[in-house]
Amino acid sequence: MLNRSVYELAGGEETFRLLVEHFYSSVATDQVLRAVYPEEDLSGATERLTLFLIQYWGGPTTYSERRGHPRLRLRHQPFTIGQAERDAWLAHMTAAVESLNLAPAVRKALLDYFDTASTAMINQPAPL
Repeated sequence: MLNRSVYELAGGEETFRLLVEHFYSSVATDQVLRAVYPEEDLSGATERLTLFLIQYWGGPTTYSERRGHPRLRLRHQPFTIGQAERDAWLAHMTAAVESLNLAPAVRKALLDYFDTASTAMINQPAPL
């Protein structure tokens, strides 16, 4: 267990594919988030997020090999992301994480990261 990555501890590629598939199955019917995902077919977004998470958590670097540096804020800048979009995104991702049988430390690492990362993507001021 010493020096094992979250990627390995979570169960590798299969776990991250299941996580993202579960997430996007919910996003597909969420009216708030569909504006953030303008493509009718979410398969491209699904593959990009899967590869990003695999790489981020210690798996193969396929994401960077195909797309370069993640530059998350820059890549999300064209989309309107306010508190409502962030909260909807995080709720769906939390449900996806909870749907998996993960060790508590892995679950916590994922949820903490998704909370922080989703907050960092907000690019619209809160309404007055």
